[in-house]
Amino acid sequence: MKSTLYAALAALGASHVAAHATFQDLWISGVDFGASCARLPLSNSPVTVVTSKDIACNAGTSAVSNKCSVAAGTTVTVEIHQQPGDRTCSNEAIGGSHYGPVQVYMSSVSDASTADGSAGSWFKVFADTWAKNPSGSTGDDDFWGTKDINTCCGRMDVTIPADLAPGDYLLRPEAVALHTAASSGGAQFYMTCFQLTVTGSGSAKPAGVALPGAYAASDPGILVNIHAAMATYVAPGPTVYSGGSTKSAGSPCIGCASTCTAGTSPSSSAGSGSAGSVTTAVGATATGTGATATATGACKAALYAQCGGTGYTGCTACASGTCSALNDYYSQCA
Repeated sequence: MKSTLYAALAALGASHVAAHATFQDLWISGVDFGASCARLPLSNSPVTVVTSKDIACNAGTSAVSNKCSVAAGTTVTVEIHQQPGDRTCSNEAIGGSHYGPVQVYMSSVSDASTADGSAGSWFKVFADTWAKNPSGSTGDDDFWGTKDINTCCGRMDVTIPADLAPGDYLLRPEAVALHTAASSGGAQFYMTCFQLTVTGSGSAKPAGVALPGAYAASDPGILVNIHAAMATYVAPGPTVYSGGSTKSAGSPCIGCASTCTAGTSPSSSAGSGSAGSVTTAVGATATGTGATATATGACKAALYAQCGGTGYTGCTACASGTCSALNDYYSQCA
Protein backbone atom coordinates (compact mmCIF):
# COMPACT_ATOMS: atom_id res chain seq x y z
CA MET A 1 0.00 0.00 0.00
CA LYS A 2 2.69 2.49 0.98
CA SER A 3 4.69 1.54 -2.10
CA THR A 4 1.70 2.42 -4.27
CA LEU A 5 1.23 5.74 -2.51
CA TYR A 6 4.85 6.74 -2.97
CA ALA A 7 4.70 5.71 -6.60
CA ALA A 8 1.82 8.14 -6.94
CA LEU A 9 3.94 10.78 -5.25
CA ALA A 10 6.69 10.16 -7.75
CA ALA A 11 4.30 10.54 -10.66
CA LEU A 12 3.13 13.84 -9.22
CA GLY A 13 6.74 14.97 -9.15
CA ALA A 14 6.81 14.95 -12.95
CA SER A 15 3.36 16.33 -13.70
CA HIS A 16 1.77 18.14 -10.78
CA VAL A 17 0.98 21.84 -10.84
CA ALA A 18 4.11 23.93 -10.44
CA ALA A 19 4.55 26.07 -7.32
CA HIS A 20 2.95 23.62 -4.88
CA ALA A 21 5.57 22.36 -2.44
CA THR A 22 6.51 19.93 0.33
CA PHE A 23 8.78 20.21 3.35
CA GLN A 24 10.89 17.11 2.65
CA ASP A 25 14.23 17.23 4.40
CA LEU A 26 15.80 17.98 7.78
CA TRP A 27 19.33 19.05 8.72
CA ILE A 28 20.64 18.85 12.30
CA SER A 29 23.69 20.97 13.15
CA GLY A 30 24.47 21.11 9.44
CA VAL A 31 24.19 17.35 8.89
CA ASP A 32 21.75 16.26 6.19
CA PHE A 33 19.28 13.66 7.47
CA GLY A 34 17.04 13.93 4.42
CA ALA A 35 13.53 12.59 4.87
CA SER A 36 14.54 9.85 7.31
CA CYS A 37 12.16 11.03 10.05
CA ALA A 38 9.59 12.91 7.93
CA ARG A 39 5.91 12.07 7.62
CA LEU A 40 5.92 12.91 3.93
CA PRO A 41 2.59 14.13 2.50
CA LEU A 42 1.07 12.08 -0.29
CA SER A 43 1.27 15.03 -2.70
CA ASN A 44 2.58 18.57 -2.88
CA SER A 45 -0.92 20.05 -2.76
CA PRO A 46 -1.92 22.40 0.08
CA VAL A 47 -4.42 22.10 2.90
CA THR A 48 -7.02 24.87 2.63
CA VAL A 49 -9.57 23.93 5.33
CA VAL A 50 -8.16 25.15 8.63
CA THR A 51 -10.74 23.22 10.67
CA SER A 52 -9.63 19.89 9.17
CA LYS A 53 -7.37 17.54 11.15
CA ASP A 54 -5.10 17.68 8.08
CA ILE A 55 -3.91 21.11 9.25
CA ALA A 56 -1.76 19.37 11.87
CA CYS A 57 0.52 17.08 9.85
CA ASN A 58 -1.00 17.26 6.33
CA ALA A 59 -3.48 15.15 4.44
CA GLY A 60 -3.20 11.40 4.59
CA THR A 61 0.17 11.25 6.32
CA SER A 62 0.98 8.56 8.84
CA ALA A 63 3.75 8.01 11.36
CA VAL A 64 7.06 6.47 10.28
CA SER A 65 9.35 4.22 12.30
CA ASN A 66 12.34 6.58 12.52
CA LYS A 67 13.00 9.47 14.90
CA CYS A 68 15.78 12.04 14.58
CA SER A 69 17.54 12.77 17.86
CA VAL A 70 18.52 16.37 18.50
CA ALA A 71 19.98 18.12 21.53
CA ALA A 72 17.96 20.99 22.97
CA GLY A 73 19.54 24.28 21.91
CA THR A 74 20.66 22.90 18.55
CA THR A 75 19.88 24.51 15.20
CA VAL A 76 17.89 22.37 12.81
CA THR A 77 17.18 23.34 9.22
CA VAL A 78 13.91 22.52 7.48
CA GLU A 79 13.91 22.23 3.69
CA ILE A 80 11.04 22.61 1.21
CA HIS A 81 10.85 22.09 -2.55
CA GLN A 82 8.15 21.92 -5.19
CA GLN A 83 8.77 18.36 -6.34
CA PRO A 84 9.79 15.20 -4.45
CA GLY A 85 13.55 14.71 -4.39
CA ASP A 86 14.33 18.01 -6.14
CA ARG A 87 16.87 19.88 -4.00
CA THR A 88 18.35 22.08 -6.70
CA CYS A 89 18.69 25.78 -6.00
CA SER A 90 17.94 26.79 -9.60
CA ASN A 91 14.24 26.02 -9.06
CA GLU A 92 12.17 28.12 -6.67
CA ALA A 93 11.40 26.15 -3.52
CA ILE A 94 7.79 27.39 -3.60
CA GLY A 95 7.09 29.38 -6.74
CA GLY A 96 4.12 30.93 -8.47
CA SER A 97 4.15 34.10 -6.33
CA HIS A 98 3.08 32.00 -3.33
CA TYR A 99 3.89 34.78 -0.87
CA GLY A 100 3.23 34.39 2.84
CA PRO A 101 4.73 33.55 6.26
CA VAL A 102 6.91 30.59 7.22
CA GLN A 103 6.39 29.31 10.78
CA VAL A 104 7.51 26.26 12.75
CA TYR A 105 5.69 24.56 15.62
CA MET A 106 6.57 21.75 18.03
CA SER A 107 4.38 19.42 20.05
CA SER A 108 5.46 17.23 22.97
CA VAL A 109 4.21 13.66 22.48
CA SER A 110 4.65 10.36 24.26
CA ASP A 111 5.98 8.61 21.15
CA ALA A 112 6.76 10.56 17.97
CA SER A 113 6.50 7.39 15.88
CA THR A 114 2.86 6.82 16.82
CA ALA A 115 1.38 10.14 17.98
CA ASP A 116 -1.52 11.72 16.08
CA GLY A 117 -0.55 15.32 15.42
CA SER A 118 -4.17 16.43 15.45
CA ALA A 119 -4.37 15.56 19.15
CA GLY A 120 -1.27 17.52 20.14
CA SER A 121 -0.63 20.81 21.90
CA TRP A 122 1.49 22.95 19.57
CA PHE A 123 3.83 25.81 20.52
CA LYS A 124 5.53 28.04 17.96
CA VAL A 125 9.35 27.98 17.90
CA PHE A 126 10.07 30.01 14.75
CA ALA A 127 8.56 32.69 12.53
CA ASP A 128 9.63 34.54 9.38
CA THR A 129 6.51 36.43 8.35
CA TRP A 130 6.27 39.88 6.71
CA ALA A 131 8.05 43.21 6.48
CA LYS A 132 7.07 46.32 4.59
CA ASN A 133 9.04 47.07 1.44
CA PRO A 134 9.27 50.88 1.35
CA SER A 135 9.83 50.72 -2.39
CA GLY A 136 6.76 48.60 -3.06
CA SER A 137 3.14 49.51 -3.73
CA THR A 138 1.34 46.27 -2.78
CA GLY A 139 1.79 43.31 -0.46
CA ASP A 140 3.19 41.35 -3.40
CA ASP A 141 6.17 43.70 -3.34
CA ASP A 142 6.76 43.32 0.39
CA PHE A 143 9.19 40.95 2.10
CA TRP A 144 7.77 37.52 3.04
CA GLY A 145 9.00 34.33 4.67
CA THR A 146 8.35 32.34 1.49
CA LYS A 147 10.50 34.78 -0.49
CA ASP A 148 13.28 34.21 2.04
CA ILE A 149 12.98 30.44 1.78
CA ASN A 150 13.27 30.71 -2.00
CA THR A 151 16.38 32.85 -1.65
CA CYS A 152 17.86 30.27 0.76
CA CYS A 153 17.38 27.26 -1.57
CA GLY A 154 14.33 26.03 0.34
CA ARG A 155 16.04 26.03 3.73
CA MET A 156 15.26 27.84 6.99
CA ASP A 157 17.26 27.59 10.24
CA VAL A 158 15.24 26.94 13.40
CA THR A 159 16.48 26.86 17.00
CA ILE A 160 15.24 24.03 19.19
CA PRO A 161 14.65 25.81 22.54
CA ALA A 162 17.48 25.05 24.95
CA ASP A 163 15.18 24.71 27.96
CA LEU A 164 12.89 22.03 26.54
CA ALA A 165 12.33 18.94 28.64
CA PRO A 166 13.78 15.83 27.01
CA GLY A 167 11.41 13.51 25.21
CA ASP A 168 9.64 12.96 21.91
CA TYR A 169 8.30 15.86 19.84
CA LEU A 170 6.76 16.50 16.47
CA LEU A 171 8.36 19.38 14.55
CA ARG A 172 5.95 21.04 12.12
CA PRO A 173 7.23 23.61 9.59
CA GLU A 174 4.49 25.51 7.78
CA ALA A 175 4.44 27.81 4.76
CA VAL A 176 1.23 29.78 4.13
CA ALA A 177 0.64 30.99 0.56
CA LEU A 178 -1.65 34.02 0.46
CA HIS A 179 -1.89 34.75 -3.28
CA THR A 180 -5.56 33.65 -3.33
CA ALA A 181 -6.37 34.49 0.30
CA ALA A 182 -8.64 37.47 -0.42
CA SER A 183 -11.61 35.09 -0.22
CA SER A 184 -12.40 32.65 2.58
CA GLY A 185 -10.67 29.30 2.11
CA GLY A 186 -8.16 30.74 -0.33
CA ALA A 187 -5.07 30.56 1.90
CA GLN A 188 -2.89 27.54 1.17
CA PHE A 189 -1.06 25.70 3.97
CA TYR A 190 1.97 23.52 3.28
CA MET A 191 3.31 21.51 6.22
CA THR A 192 5.14 18.32 7.16
CA CYS A 193 5.69 16.73 10.58
CA PHE A 194 9.18 15.51 11.47
CA GLN A 195 9.56 13.00 14.32
CA LEU A 196 12.16 14.06 16.91
CA THR A 197 13.59 12.87 20.18
CA VAL A 198 14.96 15.87 22.09
CA THR A 199 17.81 15.28 24.53
CA GLY A 200 19.14 17.52 27.28
CA SER A 201 18.51 18.55 30.88
CA GLY A 202 15.79 21.16 30.43
CA SER A 203 12.41 21.06 32.13
CA ALA A 204 10.22 23.41 30.08
CA LYS A 205 6.97 22.12 28.67
CA PRO A 206 5.56 25.16 26.85
CA ALA A 207 1.82 25.70 26.66
CA GLY A 208 0.46 25.19 23.20
CA VAL A 209 -2.55 25.51 20.94
CA ALA A 210 -4.69 22.94 19.17
CA LEU A 211 -4.36 22.22 15.46
CA PRO A 212 -7.08 22.24 14.29
CA GLY A 213 -8.45 24.91 16.59
CA ALA A 214 -5.86 27.69 16.61
CA TYR A 215 -6.72 28.95 13.12
CA ALA A 216 -9.99 30.36 11.79
CA ALA A 217 -10.73 31.09 8.14
CA SER A 218 -11.50 34.70 9.09
CA ASP A 219 -8.21 35.37 10.93
CA PRO A 220 -6.57 38.54 9.56
CA GLY A 221 -3.41 36.63 8.68
CA ILE A 222 -5.42 34.04 6.74
CA LEU A 223 -8.17 36.11 5.09
CA VAL A 224 -6.11 38.91 3.53
CA ASN A 225 -5.64 40.59 0.17
CA ILE A 226 -1.90 40.86 -0.39
CA HIS A 227 -2.43 42.37 -3.84
CA ALA A 228 -3.36 45.68 -2.19
CA ALA A 229 -1.10 47.97 -0.18
CA MET A 230 -0.49 46.62 3.32
CA ALA A 231 0.25 48.65 6.44
CA THR A 232 0.63 45.63 8.70
CA TYR A 233 0.33 41.86 8.79
CA VAL A 234 -0.60 39.65 11.76
CA ALA A 235 0.60 36.07 11.28
CA PRO A 236 -1.82 33.32 12.33
CA GLY A 237 -1.33 31.42 15.56
CA PRO A 238 0.37 32.26 18.87
CA THR A 239 3.54 34.25 19.41
CA VAL A 240 6.92 32.52 19.22
CA TYR A 241 7.95 30.77 22.44
CA SER A 242 10.64 32.70 24.34
CA GLY A 243 13.22 29.99 23.69
CA GLY A 244 12.52 29.94 19.97
CA SER A 245 13.85 32.11 17.15
CA THR A 246 12.67 34.54 14.48
CA LYS A 247 13.97 35.87 11.19
CA SER A 248 13.18 39.29 9.81
CA ALA A 249 11.57 38.95 6.38
CA GLY A 250 13.96 40.17 3.73
CA SER A 251 17.11 39.62 5.81
CA PRO A 252 20.00 37.54 4.40
CA CYS A 253 20.28 33.77 4.65
CA ILE A 254 22.42 32.65 7.58
CA GLY A 255 23.89 29.42 8.95
CA CYS A 256 23.04 26.18 7.20
CA ALA A 257 20.37 27.97 5.16
CA SER A 258 23.22 29.89 3.56
CA THR A 259 26.07 27.38 3.39
CA CYS A 260 24.72 23.81 3.35
CA THR A 261 24.62 21.88 0.09
CA ALA A 262 22.57 18.71 -0.24
CA GLY A 263 24.68 15.60 -0.61
CA THR A 264 27.83 17.14 0.87
CA SER A 265 27.12 16.98 4.61
CA PRO A 266 28.63 17.37 7.08
CA SER A 267 28.63 21.10 6.53
CA SER A 268 31.55 23.26 7.60
CA SER A 269 29.11 25.90 8.80
CA ALA A 270 26.04 24.85 10.67
CA GLY A 271 24.96 28.10 12.27
CA SER A 272 24.36 28.40 15.98
CA GLY A 273 23.70 25.41 18.19
CA SER A 274 24.92 23.54 21.20
CA ALA A 275 27.17 20.53 21.33
CA GLY A 276 25.50 17.19 21.37
CA SER A 277 25.06 13.83 19.73
CA VAL A 278 22.64 13.52 16.86
CA THR A 279 21.44 10.02 16.03
CA THR A 280 18.68 8.59 13.87
CA ALA A 281 17.00 5.27 14.39
CA VAL A 282 18.52 4.06 11.13
CA GLY A 283 22.10 4.15 12.41
CA ALA A 284 23.40 7.48 11.12
CA THR A 285 25.22 9.32 13.89
CA ALA A 286 26.65 12.81 13.95
CA THR A 287 28.39 14.87 16.57
CA GLY A 288 28.54 18.63 16.44
CA THR A 289 29.74 21.72 18.27
CA GLY A 290 27.27 24.03 16.55
CA ALA A 291 29.82 25.40 14.08
CA THR A 292 31.02 22.08 12.71
CA ALA A 293 29.63 18.60 12.43
CA THR A 294 31.11 15.26 11.52
CA ALA A 295 29.13 12.31 10.27
CA THR A 296 30.38 8.97 11.57
CA GLY A 297 27.74 6.63 10.16
CA ALA A 298 26.21 5.73 6.81
CA CYS A 299 23.31 7.80 5.55
CA LYS A 300 20.35 5.47 5.06
CA ALA A 301 16.86 6.21 3.81
CA ALA A 302 13.88 4.89 5.73
CA LEU A 303 11.61 2.12 4.48
CA TYR A 304 9.33 3.52 1.73
CA ALA A 305 11.43 6.71 1.50
CA GLN A 306 13.14 7.98 -1.66
CA CYS A 307 16.65 6.65 -2.28
CA GLY A 308 17.39 7.72 -5.86
CA GLY A 309 16.22 9.26 -9.11
CA THR A 310 17.17 12.04 -11.50
CA GLY A 311 18.31 15.09 -9.53
CA TYR A 312 18.13 13.29 -6.17
CA THR A 313 21.06 13.97 -3.82
CA GLY A 314 19.98 12.34 -0.55
CA CYS A 315 20.67 8.95 1.03
CA THR A 316 21.02 6.14 -1.50
CA ALA A 317 21.37 3.20 0.92
CA CYS A 318 18.30 1.76 2.66
CA ALA A 319 17.88 1.13 6.38
CA SER A 320 15.42 -1.60 5.45
CA GLY A 321 14.55 -3.14 2.10
CA THR A 322 16.19 -2.50 -1.27
CA CYS A 323 16.43 0.70 -3.29
CA SER A 324 14.27 0.00 -6.35
CA ALA A 325 13.59 2.35 -9.28
CA LEU A 326 9.92 3.19 -9.83
CA ASN A 327 10.76 5.48 -12.75
CA ASP A 328 13.63 7.69 -13.90
CA TYR A 329 12.77 10.29 -11.26
CA TYR A 330 12.05 8.20 -8.20
CA SER A 331 13.62 5.18 -6.49
CA GLN A 332 12.21 3.89 -3.23
CA CYS A 333 13.30 1.69 -0.33
CA ALA A 334 10.85 -1.22 -0.35
